[in-house]
Amino acid sequence: MDILVAGGHGQVALRLLKLLAAEGHTARGLIRTPSQAGDLRAVGAVPVVGDLENDPSLAPYVKGADAVVFAAGAGPGSGAARKRTVDLGGAIKLADAAMAESVSRYVMVSSIGAENPSAGGAMQPYLEAKAEADAYVVASGLDHTIVRPGHLTDDPGTGLVKATRTLGNRGPIPRDDVAAVLAACLWTPATIGVTFELFAGETPIAEALNL
Repeated sequence: MDILVAGGHGQVALRLLKLLAAEGHTARGLIRTPSQAGDLRAVGAVPVVGDLENDPSLAPYVKGADAVVFAAGAGPGSGAARKRTVDLGGAIKLADAAMAESVSRYVMVSSIGAENPSAGGAMQPYLEAKAEADAYVVASGLDHTIVRPGHLTDDPGTGLVKATRTLGNRGPIPRDDVAAVLAACLWTPATIGVTFELFAGETPIAEALNL
């Protein structure tokens, strides 16, 4: 498969690209900064330089893909305005481009708490952006999967997770396991049309995704 990952230099995205490339797929990472290209090549990925925020359309980058993954984010140091342009606007642009290029499969990295942004305190602008982005993708008609990971850690992945459609939970999850779950979602039809939260757990990924 040819898979485009938006936000290709992110910590989860680089792990995902490495997994996809190792499995023999064309793993393309959309990045804004050309100097990041070497990090993508180092994990076997193909760097694609483009501006998620400012390019009028992402269709040229999506063209030829079999699936897209939205793993971009404005980051914790950004203000509310950039969360609107990246976490929301970028996700919408990717969905629009996927529809324009007849790429039906869309996997979204969202966040726990997006079901109730008003309870998020300082995180509210971020959670509002995530919630609106999720709603747009759901309404788009794309074959979507929305993954809402818990608190991300750099602990080694275990391949054992808890995936639940019941929203409003809390807990940690290694970035390694998030990446492995995103990859698995791409070839797990049972995840199409599903929004689920993801945490460290005791169930092998393939089994946990029988949602």
